[in-house]
Amino acid sequence: MKVLIPVAGIGSKLRPHTHTQPKTLVPIAGKPILAHIIDNFYAHGFDEFVFVLGYLGDKIESYIKQNYPELKTIFVTQEPREGLAHAIWTAREHLDPEEPLMIVLGDTIATFNMQAMRNSPNTVVAVQKVETPEQFGIVETDAHGYVTKMTEKPLIPKSNLALVGVYKIKHVGKLLTAIEHIIQNNLRSNNEYHLTDALAYLLAQGENIAITMVDNWFDCGKKETLLEANAILLNNPTFKVPPKDYLGTIIVPPVSIGQGCRIEHSIIGPNVAIGDNTTLRRSIVQNSIIGSYSELEDVVLKASVIGNDSSLKGMIQSLNIGDNTEINFGK
Repeated sequence: MKVLIPVAGIGSKLRPHTHTQPKTLVPIAGKPILAHIIDNFYAHGFDEFVFVLGYLGDKIESYIKQNYPELKTIFVTQEPREGLAHAIWTAREHLDPEEPLMIVLGDTIATFNMQAMRNSPNTVVAVQKVETPEQFGIVETDAHGYVTKMTEKPLIPKSNLALVGVYKIKHVGKLLTAIEHIIQNNLRSNNEYHLTDALAYLLAQGENIAITMVDNWFDCGKKETLLEANAILLNNPTFKVPPKDYLGTIIVPPVSIGQGCRIEHSIIGPNVAIGDNTTLRRSIVQNSIIGSYSELEDVVLKASVIGNDSSLKGMIQSLNIGDNTEINFGK
């Protein structure tokens, strides 16, 4: 069974980081978002992947070829980028209509019972309850857990079960027919061809679509969820970082520190991921992601994302303050 991963998006909500790299290569907990996705599927026996590329696609292709030479990979380019259903349509020549297919969005990290989803005799969509269902693709279900209706960003939601971006498609040929139908009839939502609409068409044709609830879901498309995912992944009991002493430094676990880093007289952690060959001196860093080949001196950072090859230096004050004085250097 193949895994199709659309990674064509621009990632506008993660700018400025996505000006120079695709959002799926933004690092969390010591490795890119895409690596977390691939590693999870590979650990469950998947080794055939189809990547739908777009913005900075050459960087994604180079990363995968360099870091996952053991995979059987196919790369296709989506141009223009007109939604998730269109991304699947772009890759149709590389999909077997008679073979099931897994689909996962390239900015989605989720934990769920993958084996049960894979072995299900039905098409399955992964869902989670959300507080703002009008912002997501939403499913309604019957008492047996089968989907009765699917709507992309409904104005008046009748359910809070949101599609998280992981799908197991039982009948790929039927899905491609559904996508062809919505494209030929120009059935767009918000000017895009959505997979939700194609699945809704399949549902109307009698397709059985089941749901599976996810344990955790991180839509890593914005800073807040990126940092949340970083913290939870670092706190996973399976995540281990070899201990190492740094000059005059206190490490507050959990942290991930890349190779070749130089850290002096600092306090690092908790929930900090630092890329390779980065230097920190006289700094305090908490709940943050620091890219590779960066240099930080005399800074205090909380809930921050610092890109690769960045330089950040703070102010060192020498003060002689008298009585009844108030100084505010900012928050």
